[in-house]
Amino acid sequence: MSKLRLGIVGCGDIAGFTALVSKLVPPLQLAACCDVDAERAQTFAKRHGIRQVFTDYSQLLANATLDAFYIAVPHHLHYEMIVAAVGAAKPALVEKPLTRTLEEGIRLVEEVKQYGVKIGVNYQYRYDCGCYAMARAVQQEALGHIHSVRINVPWHRGEAYFDGAAWHKTIAQAGGGTLITQGSHFLDVALWALGEKPVSAIGYTATPGFDVEVDTLAHGVIKTSSDTLINITSTMAAASEQAVTIEMYGEKGTAVYNDRPTPHVRFIGTRVHKEGPPVWGVHALQRSLAGFARWVLNDWPFLTPVASALPVLAAVDGIYRSAQSGKREMIIRC
Repeated sequence: MSKLRLGIVGCGDIAGFTALVSKLVPPLQLAACCDVDAERAQTFAKRHGIRQVFTDYSQLLANATLDAFYIAVPHHLHYEMIVAAVGAAKPALVEKPLTRTLEEGIRLVEEVKQYGVKIGVNYQYRYDCGCYAMARAVQQEALGHIHSVRINVPWHRGEAYFDGAAWHKTIAQAGGGTLITQGSHFLDVALWALGEKPVSAIGYTATPGFDVEVDTLAHGVIKTSSDTLINITSTMAAASEQAVTIEMYGEKGTAVYNDRPTPHVRFIGTRVHKEGPPVWGVHALQRSLAGFARWVLNDWPFLTPVASALPVLAAVDGIYRSAQSGKREMIIRC
């Protein structure tokens, strides 16, 4: 199999961007798309040269000629669609978060383990040049033991973000707001770099700027299994979008990540050989898609297999539970 025939499920904004970027990944061929909105599905198919068009995911599974799926639908639909893909023995790449809740995520990972189907989660910042170099330096202990991590995600989303996709507004469908949708990208990078499990969380959430159920501002502190403290601030209510930063403070040195003007990391107090991501690409999403394709086609390791997305889901869950209870919450299983 020289080409990976990919079906796209959900024809919204992120799927459109992914479809464009996929043209930079030679092994990928967009073979089908599916959306409950027939007009949107047809428009998407025409724009991206896709021949097979569906409005029902079960019909796509049954009738499309595909090797794998890319799932970009509201969070509450992730679980059932991934279970269906596993039942059909079809690999899938799902947009983050893995699932709407930690309970769903744990059940899903067990099911994937039982059937051995390749399911990946698009935490694409693991393939970001700066994040990858930082993570590898931490994993190789170039900074010594990391005792403190600070993450700041000062992003902006206008009313159109919620008006264009109303599911973003509700806990029942989205599971949360800025923390699970945007901040989790960088919390995932930190936990992956450390290779540690979150054990407890303290959190606060608020909704400045919007009349919605979900958080548009979240602050949290995570304690890991080796007593590292991760402090995260994530917002979609910044007056203007600014750079994402991650600071990792170790016994031997410090790493400072910044995504502007292009993603990069600098090391302070120690000399580090910066490693590049394991696949080539001009953008992290391109590398993530290429990594998924070669995982399915050639069984090369993928940086974000399904089980690896549980720690960040558990950390997010802990922060949200703490914000509700007003107490420190223990994270029991991830």
